[in-house]
This record gives sequence, C-alpha cells and structure tokens, in this order.
Amino acid sequence: MLALWIGLLAVAVPLSGKLADVQRDGVVDYLPNNADSTQVARIQDRLPGGESTDLVIVYHRDGGLSAADRTTAQEQIAEIARSHRLTGPTAPEAVPSRDGTSLMYPVTSTEPGQDEEARNAFVDSVREVAASSDGLRVEVGGPGAYDTDASKVYDALGGPLLYTTVLVVAILLILIYRSPTLWLLPLLAAGAADVLSMAVTYGLNRAFGLTVSGQSSGVMTILVFGVGTDYALLLVARYREELARIERPYDAMLIAVRKCAPAIVASAGTVAIGMLCLLAADLNSSRGMGPAAAVGVLCALFAMLTLLPAVLVLLGRRVFWPLVPAYGSEPRRRRGMFAAIGESVGRRPVAVLVGGVVLLGALSLGVFNLPGGLKQEDSFTSKPESIAAMETLNKAYPDLSSQPITVLSPTDRAEQAQAAARTTPGVVAVEPGRTGDGWTEFSVTTTAAPESAAETATIKSLRAALDGSYVGGPSAQQLDLRDTNARDRLVVIPIVLVAVLLILIVLLRSLIAPLILVAAVVAVWGAALGIGGLIFGSLFGFEGTDPGLGLLSFVFLVALGVDYGIFLMHRMREEALAGAAPEAATLGALRSTGGVITSAGIVLAATFSVLMNMPMVQLAELGFVIAIGVLLDTFVVRTYLVTSASLLLGRKVWWPGRLSRPVETPSTSA
Repeated sequence: MLALWIGLLAVAVPLSGKLADVQRDGVVDYLPNNADSTQVARIQDRLPGGESTDLVIVYHRDGGLSAADRTTAQEQIAEIARSHRLTGPTAPEAVPSRDGTSLMYPVTSTEPGQDEEARNAFVDSVREVAASSDGLRVEVGGPGAYDTDASKVYDALGGPLLYTTVLVVAILLILIYRSPTLWLLPLLAAGAADVLSMAVTYGLNRAFGLTVSGQSSGVMTILVFGVGTDYALLLVARYREELARIERPYDAMLIAVRKCAPAIVASAGTVAIGMLCLLAADLNSSRGMGPAAAVGVLCALFAMLTLLPAVLVLLGRRVFWPLVPAYGSEPRRRRGMFAAIGESVGRRPVAVLVGGVVLLGALSLGVFNLPGGLKQEDSFTSKPESIAAMETLNKAYPDLSSQPITVLSPTDRAEQAQAAARTTPGVVAVEPGRTGDGWTEFSVTTTAAPESAAETATIKSLRAALDGSYVGGPSAQQLDLRDTNARDRLVVIPIVLVAVLLILIVLLRSLIAPLILVAAVVAVWGAALGIGGLIFGSLFGFEGTDPGLGLLSFVFLVALGVDYGIFLMHRMREEALAGAAPEAATLGALRSTGGVITSAGIVLAATFSVLMNMPMVQLAELGFVIAIGVLLDTFVVRTYLVTSASLLLGRKVWWPGRLSRPVETPSTSA
C-alpha cells in the first residue's frame, strides 16, 4: 500500500502544481450561468478586442484641486493614452466634481483581452503612472481595477491558507495525542490526500472543463485537512482500543478498519453527495465548488483508509510513545466527562431535549439581525485601492453614478434601444461603444449611487424597456447574484435534505434516527446563522452579508454536521447489536465516542476558522458560520439533543428496523 501511494504521488505532484495555472477568477466564474449580466460578459469577449477593461481614475485634494494638480492629471492621462491602446477618444476627457475637489477620467481598453494576467498587468501599469504626490491623492478604480484586486486576493489564498491550515491542525493533533511523532502521521496522510485531490481536480478540468476558482480550491484544501483529520482521529482511537486486546498490530488494524470503515465511508459519502448537490445551482461559483469539494473529501477518505493504516502498522506500537497501549492491558476504569454527561442527560432527558431546542431556536432569531446584502465596496476586510476610489467618487459625485451600466443590444435595434434607455427614469447619459458579432455595446450613466435601491430600480426598468437586450455591469451583477442565490436555495436545499436523509436511512436501517439527525443539523444551521447575525456587524464590522452564505453554509453544515451523528449512531447500533439494552447502548456509545468526536469537531471547526483570516468578507463569513455550527453540533446536538432523544425513544429510535422490536426472551415450561 505504501508503494502504491509512492507511485500515486509521483504522478500527482507534478499535476497538482498545474492546478493554479487553470484556476479562473474572472467575473463570469462567479456569476449566475443564465443571468443577463453573465450574457453581457460573455458577449463582450466576442466583440472587437475582446472583453474590455473599464477603469476610473480619480484625482482628489481635500482643499480643492490646484492648477498644478490639473496639469499633473492631464500629463499622467496623456502618458497612459500613449502607453496603451484605449477605446474612444485619444485622451479621455476629465469630469470635474461640483465642489472642485476631484477630477474623474473614465478609461477603457481592450488591450488586455480575456487574459487575467494581462488585465492585472495593464491595471498595475496604469497605477504606476497615475501616482499620488504632494497631497494629491490619485486612485484607480472601476470594474477592471476591482477585478484585479479581487483576483490578487484569490491568487494569494493558496499559500497562506494551506500553511495556516497545516499549522492549526498540527497544533491540535499534538495536544490531542500528546506524542512527539503520532501527530505527524495524520498530517502527512492529509497532505498526500491534498496533493492527490489537486491532481484529480486538474484532470477533471482538462478532461471535462470543470471550472476551478480560488474559492473552490481553497475550500477543497480546508475540507481535505478537516474531514481527513476527523477520519484519522476515529481510526486511530479504534486502533488503540484494539491494540489492548490483540497482539499483532496488523490484526488490530484489520479489526479497527472493519469496525470504523462503515461509519467513515458513510460520512464521506454523505459529505461528497451533499457537495455534488451544488451542481443543481445556477451560480457558477457554487456549481464549480461542488465537484472540487467532493473530490477533496473522497481523496481524504482514500488516504485515511489506505495510507494511514499502512504507515501505522509498519511503525507498530511504538508510534504511540510515550502512551503505548500494552497488549492485554485493561483500560482504566474511571468516570470520564462523557460518562458524567450521559448520566446527567439520563436523569432528565425531557428537560435536556426541551432546553436544547429552546436554545437553538433562540439563537436562530439572530438571523433577523443579519446585515443587508454585501456590496462590492464592503467585500474586502481591508480596503484595496479600487474600493477607496469608489468611496472617493461617491462623495465627490453624489448626483452621478461612478459605475456605469453596460447594455448590449442587437445591432439592428441598437438605435431604438439607446433611445429607450435615454427616456428611462434615472438615466442621465447614454454613450455608444463597440459593435461586432451582431451586437452593439453602450454605457448608461444614472443619477443613483452604485448598488442603491434607486439604481436597482433603474436596472429593472432598463431590462423591462429593452426587450432583446442584455443589461449588465457590476451593479447588475450584484442584483443577479442576489436573485440567483434566492433561486438556488429553493432548489438545492431540498435536494440536499433528501439525499442526506436517504443515505442515513440506508446506513442506520431506520426512519426515526435519520429524521432526528437531519432535524438537528438544520436547527444548528439556523442557530449558527443567528449567531452570525448577532456579531457580524457589531463585532466584526461587516457591512453586509454575502448572498451565497445561506446556501453554502447549509450544504456544508448539513453534510458535515451529520457526520458526528453518524459516528455516534453507528456506535450505538453496534452496541445494540451486541445485546445492550437501549439506554446502555446510548450511554455506552456516548462514553466511547465522546472524546474522539469532540476532538474531531474541534479540529474541523478550527480548520474552517482559518477562512476568517482571509481578506474577503464572504470567506470570513462562511468560515465563521461553519466553524460555529460544527462546534454547536459537537457540544450541543450530538452530546445532549441526540442522546436525550435516543433515551426517550428507546428502541423506537430504530423503527422500523429489527432493533426497534423488543428482544424475545426464551419461555420456560413447568
């Protein structure tokens, strides 16, 4: 097995390094597949010169611009026009603000084309020329600059995200195992799984055109290390348990894998299928994340059931040093924390169940306090130049939008479309653009601030008035994102619930137990979002909520949260099949799995909390909600709610399976 993995990694390592080359973080990769704004971006690619890069260069001095400032601005703009192929006039005309503090220069170029690196190089070149000096603040903003700033953030995620995740997992494993060597093995196995998952994802991209974004590859790495470490903790704990009963490590590992594999495979299958349900989403970023996340989970499963057991067996008992399990030793019979918790739950199961439900319900009310939709200007945790430029423009030009709306009309109807756009309420200017491939592009300037309610109304009016045309641009993209995420929630969430429920029914041979687990994780999702609503604005200072947070957090929390219920219920079923009474099976399962599941939950929550350190608000929000949800599931749902419900239902929790029927005792004859 070790030789097999050496061969796999020899092939996978060079392929995994190519994943970054096919990673795409363009506008289309994060937009709804069928939305108006997406069609605009796609058609722009086919126009002469390809997709345009639209910038706005703003010159600002708080006390008012001087004659020297205006001369500097003209010289820099002329230098940009000489150095780059711009569309429109030879040198862009300045748009002065009413208060005399600012000059705005719209700059558009098709020079970079569709290449992301070329676009970033173009924006950087413009920023080198348009430089601040002597109190004159110069900022380069606009959609092209925003895309460059966002892509640089996503490009930078890979290294810091991986290193931070590995460090967090390593520290936690050292604390859990209290061994100088054992902690390294699950970490190395997870690292091998991560390399394999990147290679497989690259292969899927080459073979089937799977879209890979910075967001999806980052989440895949988090999942590999998070769930992979969870599976390792469960396997190692059972292996240690068997080493006390069985002399040969090989035989002990066979028993451990045989007993752990059903729960681990079911857990991985649940997560993978839950992730694949995202294929039903219309949002490109969500749909692309599903297969990548599923690949990560399955590679983690493969590594933890093949590579890790092989290495553990080769190293023998000494790998546990200094706490080496001796053959024939009896486990210490002491009253542990989870035995005490089980006894307290057993004394008052109704009070515990009701109290837990009330707690989760109360926390869920915080959902009503979630900030409104996340605007582009609020999407970074630290302010890049494109956002600073947008804020400057909004203050200096309160009656003029700094973010034009892009319209694409069939060429034979372009004049009528432009005339209709000029008469649309809220529109102050219509500027013609390029023509090609049967389409004509023009820009619409409104009086409303970007992403305001007034601008949204103007966009909707344009779409209603311009039949056969497409209305796009950054603000239209944000509107389409909100609408599509609402649609995706209605479609994907029921699919995830049904898929997870069916897997649990097959695994547990019951209808009642799966319903309990699914209801519990849905309650956890609501509570985790509610906690986010209570602190996103007040503690973290987030000005909005990412429109995709509800769907992605639901898929992850339901798929991952059910894991711990599977581990507990599977052990409970094992105890019941061995002849234990319902109460003894429930408390015995909690006692035997409590420590390892708690450790697994802490590790998984910690890995997702790494996303909170990333500079994108949407990633920070997603990481927080999933981390909090996993902790709630670990310490509240699995420990108290599932245990108390199982105690109250007794054998009925396994209905209609055979474990739900009373054990028949042999009758005695006189």
